[in-house]
Amino acid sequence: MTQNMGLEGVVAARTRLSHVDGERGELIIAGYPLAEFAAHATFEEATWLLWNGRRPSTSELDAFRRELAIKRALPPAITTLLRDCAAAGTDPMDALRIAAGAISLQGEDAATITAKIPTIVAAFRRLRQGSEPIAPRAELAHAANYLYMLTGELPDVERVRALETYLNTVIDHGLNASTFTCRVIVSTGSDFVSAIVGAIGALKGPLHGGAPGPALETVFEIGDASRAEAVLRQKIERGERLMGFGHRVYKVRDPRADVLAVAAERLYTRAGDMSLYRLARDVEAMALRLLEEYKPGRRLQTNVEFYTALMLHGLGLDVSLFTPTFAIGRVSGWLGHAMEQRAANRLIRPSSEYVGPRDLTWNGESEPRYAVAS
Repeated sequence: MTQNMGLEGVVAARTRLSHVDGERGELIIAGYPLAEFAAHATFEEATWLLWNGRRPSTSELDAFRRELAIKRALPPAITTLLRDCAAAGTDPMDALRIAAGAISLQGEDAATITAKIPTIVAAFRRLRQGSEPIAPRAELAHAANYLYMLTGELPDVERVRALETYLNTVIDHGLNASTFTCRVIVSTGSDFVSAIVGAIGALKGPLHGGAPGPALETVFEIGDASRAEAVLRQKIERGERLMGFGHRVYKVRDPRADVLAVAAERLYTRAGDMSLYRLARDVEAMALRLLEEYKPGRRLQTNVEFYTALMLHGLGLDVSLFTPTFAIGRVSGWLGHAMEQRAANRLIRPSSEYVGPRDLTWNGESEPRYAVAS
């Protein structure tokens, strides 16, 4: 039996949703190169595309937007759960996982799940701040409504476009850990809500979706481009990993980083702090130079984390919202994979190699011994 730790190189599914080519730095979403797709589609269009395999007509898109809008509100039981989580100081991803399981109270279909995830994230954020949740507004699009529920202010067009570009960029990415988790759960015949709860648990892990914050923290630590070389050299020589660089799959620059770099420049130029954007670009350039110097041939290039952090910070989101916002985008991809798995299902059941001892004896007695209360 061939053993492959981490399942690298093992093909476990056929999908029309996305194609990842790590050697060429290519990401295709349902037939569209990422750069063509992410910056132009609305999130509703992107979700429809993944679920249906084609772009929606105008009437189909309008109907889908209305369906999502009417399914956004949370039942009182979920709000109570979130209130208890906020009082207990629960981690935001744990709160999302807990509340997502209760979506079943109002349905287990893909549209209900997709509609409620942003409401859960925004409601929990406000409760942690000591404020009451803000009800969703049906006339706002998916991304705009999320930003509105966080602050109560109507977002401008630039911020909405930036968020949509981000959500589209992370909507799907091959058979990553959370997507594989989702497909495994669906393959057992379980429901979509259970699959999404499992995927959220996988995304929480810092080796998957939980690491964008430290990339920005390094930029803030450096503070001025003149300090970049000294600070980064110290980190590398101490054996620290430079967050935002290197990827398990991509051996060249992560194409998602390129898309988000363009979107971040537009956001910061029109509605942000350009000095921070320029500092981030200087830090990136120095990090790439030093990584090649210290680790030649490793091909450690900029990944999606670096510009995710810069983009979401520019939208006014703090670090605690970074991974939950990632989930808001990725849930559409998870559900697309769930639909694929259900349509042509076979239970996902890999083997394991036993490496433990053999031929042990227990204690020679034929009957088990039980403690008896005196």
